[in-house]
Amino acid sequence: MFGDTEFGEDVLSKIYKDAKSALEGIPKDNMTIMAGGFGLCGLPENLIIALRDSGVKGLTAISNNAGVDGFGLGLLLETRQIKKMVSSYVGENKEFERQYLSGELELEFNPQGTLAERIRAGGAGIPGFYTKTGVGTLVAEGKEHKEFNGETYILETGLKADISLVKAWKADEEGNLIFRKTARNFNPMMATAGAITIVEVEEIVPCGTLDPDQIHTPGIYVDRIVQSTFEKRIENRTVTKRENA
Repeated sequence: MFGDTEFGEDVLSKIYKDAKSALEGIPKDNMTIMAGGFGLCGLPENLIIALRDSGVKGLTAISNNAGVDGFGLGLLLETRQIKKMVSSYVGENKEFERQYLSGELELEFNPQGTLAERIRAGGAGIPGFYTKTGVGTLVAEGKEHKEFNGETYILETGLKADISLVKAWKADEEGNLIFRKTARNFNPMMATAGAITIVEVEEIVPCGTLDPDQIHTPGIYVDRIVQSTFEKRIENRTVTKRENA
């Protein structure tokens, strides 16, 4: 792939100058996308904006949650570009709630650990696995049940995507990634489960700079990288009133 950046023009590179160019030629209607993040932490927010601006529609979005109104995947809900969400936590977004309750939006609900494991399994080439989570609930309806050692389990399938949109802290020029603290949530698994993985990072460093023992995701999984700036939002601000203040 050819990037056009300060690291060199018209050379074989994974690095792109901005989120729009990093997505160029990839988005298509009715694709399945994965978007990292937990709440507002670790969101590939600039890539999501670029995806919105591409105008694609009919998307199936795999993500722990749908951001909030006006931010993250909430932007794609506002423009009706998402037809189906595969999610775990569906709170904090009134437009998500409105579309789901009115029948405008499909929802495949997953327990949080099950969603994480489905993504990991997809990236590892595992087509399915059995879990006890969800047995006896609506989650288990229509799924294969099987007993192991006298306990009932349900079959869950691995998840893959046409595009994975990932947020990392640092990358080198080959796409080796380091995630920072809570942003190391769904992002590493999603990086392995996309046919094309596009990553936005806070910093790009030369190859050989990162300690190999500290790399969370090897660059073999990463196709395109863009360095971005990010909005540091707080999802729910809580404060404690100090006595005698």
